[in-house]
Amino acid sequence: MQLHIMDLAEILMERGHEVSVIAPGSPDTAVPDYVSIAGKSIPVHYNGSVARVKFGPIAAARVRIWLRDGNFDVVHLHEPGTMSLSVIAMWARLGPTVATFHTSNDHSRMMRIAKPFIKPGYEELDARIAVSPSADRTVKEHLGVAATHIIPNGVDTEEYVVAEPRGEWTGTRQAPTIGILGRMDEPRKGLEEYLGAIPHVRARYPRARFLVAGRFSDRVAARAARAGAEVVGELDEGMKARFMASVDVYCAPNTGGESFGIVLVEAMAAGAAVVASDLVAFRDVATDADGEVGAALHTVGDSVELAARVTALLDDPQARAALAERGQQRALTFDWQQVAPRIEETYRDAIRLDAEPVPAGGFSTPPHLEKPRKHQA
Repeated sequence: MQLHIMDLAEILMERGHEVSVIAPGSPDTAVPDYVSIAGKSIPVHYNGSVARVKFGPIAAARVRIWLRDGNFDVVHLHEPGTMSLSVIAMWARLGPTVATFHTSNDHSRMMRIAKPFIKPGYEELDARIAVSPSADRTVKEHLGVAATHIIPNGVDTEEYVVAEPRGEWTGTRQAPTIGILGRMDEPRKGLEEYLGAIPHVRARYPRARFLVAGRFSDRVAARAARAGAEVVGELDEGMKARFMASVDVYCAPNTGGESFGIVLVEAMAAGAAVVASDLVAFRDVATDADGEVGAALHTVGDSVELAARVTALLDDPQARAALAERGQQRALTFDWQQVAPRIEETYRDAIRLDAEPVPAGGFSTPPHLEKPRKHQA
């Protein structure tokens, strides 16, 4: 979500808008000029990951000052279902307000507990975006309020489309490369399922190389090495794109907690043949309007089926190339140049809705509409 917010801010500035972002962080965190730090965050385990949140009276005061001084045309909140800055901004709203909901979670204890505090403010938002149908279902099930727009996360696909393969990660017919990348310390990313597929693939391709890239602990690296994988380690954005462009098959065996699947879009954009778990969010990302699927899907948590999908693609280079082509074409529909205009139009909808006359007996025109706004956030 942090990457999404930063990318969105930069594409909006490229398109001529003035942008300000407020977020939790340490005082010494290096951030762009358009980012304000609201104070040090607190790590909270949530939805199989770690959410860094900021709450309390000091944070509330900083958010209110930021809203007042910004005099924004529109305020865009992210994940207001989590008790952090977005909830504060939702309750302190001074003008047109949009929220994006990123989470897909069938059973969120945190959201159930927070529902009495969140739902009333959520109902008053001028526009509600879900990044996928599964994220929309989460909103409906937990808060009883539907999204007004479904707009996917944006991806800078060009960087992945033009990425050059790197020789050390490129396979051969006899020694193909299979890759995975992510925060492997999180069990939901599917490292165990990936490692479990190794002996099944090597029964047919004894020299197959299984590469593990991303950010993870020494313990996880040792576990991967013991299973016969090669540990690549953490990669920057440019090298990540090259990694995905290099491997014969890219695997995303995630086991849950995914509302969208940016990693699928990135790998498909890089031209990789993708094998992914059949999560609803992944299926939504991989399938186009005509029902064409740009990834080979396997049952969630099934290492044997994952291995079978990988082996089938290695056996048939033409089918692998065709899958990669479908995937790349699908990935291009998520490019920021396609997504940003839809978000801008949502902002315009929110501004128009907020400015509509109040029916007789309703509230008076809020003060923020009595003067022109100067920024878009």
